[in-house]
Amino acid sequence: MDSAPTGLARSVAKGKGRKGSISPFRMTLIGLAGVIPVVIGAVLLFLVVYAWPAIRFNGIDFLLTKTWDLGNLYADPVPRHGVLAPIGATYGCLVFVAGTLASSFLALLVAVPISLGIAVFLAEGVKRVLRTPFAIVVELLAVVPSVVYGLWGIIVLVPIAAHIIAPVLAAVFPFIPFLAQAGGSGFGLLSSSLVLALMVIPVITITVFEALNRIPKEAKEAAYALGTTKFEMVFFTMLPMIRPAIIGAIILGLGRALGETMAVLMVSGGALNYMPTTLMSPISTMASFILSQLDSAEQDQSGLAVQSLAEIAIVLFVITVIVNIVARLMVRKGAGVSR
Repeated sequence: MDSAPTGLARSVAKGKGRKGSISPFRMTLIGLAGVIPVVIGAVLLFLVVYAWPAIRFNGIDFLLTKTWDLGNLYADPVPRHGVLAPIGATYGCLVFVAGTLASSFLALLVAVPISLGIAVFLAEGVKRVLRTPFAIVVELLAVVPSVVYGLWGIIVLVPIAAHIIAPVLAAVFPFIPFLAQAGGSGFGLLSSSLVLALMVIPVITITVFEALNRIPKEAKEAAYALGTTKFEMVFFTMLPMIRPAIIGAIILGLGRALGETMAVLMVSGGALNYMPTTLMSPISTMASFILSQLDSAEQDQSGLAVQSLAEIAIVLFVITVIVNIVARLMVRKGAGVSR
């Protein structure tokens, strides 16, 4: 005698009978997943609509001009290019794009090898009992407020950069103009990059460390069976296996560096209309400049200055999106190579 179908069997049969239907749970997940692109699209749409008068006024020269001049804020705005603008106002973001990219890439140049070294040490160079406490310490670095890093940079890092690092680099590499400047206040590209590197290190380290821990034990034993040393096993077996994770971690750190505001503002020197030419040059990044100039821009009766700051935000947004697209492509390529 056949037994009655179970509840699970009835549910499966019922689901098969409603071919093509979507369950409420699945619809809920789709809705929640759609919130992120909707929010991102709404933010971008708001920025574009709000900054549209500045986009019309500045044109493509906004990306090619290094001059930022609010003009005469005490006189009445006059119509220019179909937009009311202060007399003598000029807005360009080339200096800030250069400062952002230079400080971020120099920060990665310092942070990536250090982060990989720490991750390998935590995964293979320390006893299991001490691994968790060390990992917790590294994770704590990621939650330190950026203003604390900035204050540390002012008190400790800036004097070291001005009186120790810069003279040493100038003495060792006098034939490289970018490194040959000694002295200065210490506020600038070098200090900004080192502060960013310190903030990026825990992000990259923890991501790579978790990837190393997921490597099968059999892969390590196979490497040892071939007569490799521990160094060879790590650098020729483990690291190539997690290449996509390493690329993703680096891009994640780059995203953190591109958008950092307060810490960079405190140690960058706040350069205006000045392209960085040496490691000790003062700079301004896009994010820090928006924060530092917002109060002054609000004095503009026409509102064009604030709208131009919003245009800088759009440029930063686009750069961040491009970085993430490149990251996904590199991760896919790395995943294909690692197979």
